[in-house]
Amino acid sequence: MAVLTPGVGVAPEGNLSRYLQEIRKFPMLGPDEEYMLAKRFRESNDFDSAHRLVTSHLRLVAKIAMGYRGYGLPMGELISEGNVGMMQAVKRFDPDRGFRLATYAMWWIRAAIQEYILHSWSLVKMGTTAAQKKLFFNLRKLKGQMQAIEEGDLSPENVKKIAEDLDVSEADVISMNRRLASPDHSLNAPVRMDGEGEWQDWLVDESDDQETEFADREEMSNRRHLLGVALKNLNQRERHILTERRLRDNPVTLEDLSQQYGISRERVRQIEVRAFEKLQKSMRNAVIDQNLH
Repeated sequence: MAVLTPGVGVAPEGNLSRYLQEIRKFPMLGPDEEYMLAKRFRESNDFDSAHRLVTSHLRLVAKIAMGYRGYGLPMGELISEGNVGMMQAVKRFDPDRGFRLATYAMWWIRAAIQEYILHSWSLVKMGTTAAQKKLFFNLRKLKGQMQAIEEGDLSPENVKKIAEDLDVSEADVISMNRRLASPDHSLNAPVRMDGEGEWQDWLVDESDDQETEFADREEMSNRRHLLGVALKNLNQRERHILTERRLRDNPVTLEDLSQQYGISRERVRQIEVRAFEKLQKSMRNAVIDQNLH
């Protein structure tokens, strides 16, 4: 599609006023001429015809792009994306369907611009479903109609009305409104007007440093080792009851263990307590022995 570039002589990213003046020089096409050019391109792959179709609709692209000025993105980039959509429309346009190219191209132009806005407006991925995209591009208009232009969250009544109008959940409305009210900010932005210091300089890393993480892993490994040694000092029944009662995520009940060993629940509890005391004593002695050596 590179051959379908408008070739206006000035890029939209440059002097916008000059660009808008330049595209007015391309003549509008009448229905018959447009049909013949589209037919020639479709049947003979005549790119001169395609070029004329594209350039005759550059004013339409600019007009549609102007409607998306409120998203804080450069107008030149919006027009450039719209031009891409226009070229896609020319490539797929079938003149025999009976409608004008502009009617067909409007969808492609809007789709290209909206897709660019969704990818460029925020680093956080948003508008991944058709309903969310509809919400993103209609929320401001509906808020304006309701005169709900105040800062902060929408009132419950407005949230409900917007959700019903756009057929989305109220949670989606609240979330999107907050995202639109809080655009991304660079962590490299200066804290003060004089440019001294950046916001990232004030961020606190609450995670443990490597030394702390290594020490914690060593401590946990040592405890597991001491526990394993201490458990060997218990007899088989004590070890099993203590493990089932104290070392499992879902402890076995006294009743289940009493039936398994043919003893009372009270007796199981006594064995558990005695085994735990022996375990504690064994681990304390092992720690003292480690410190002495």
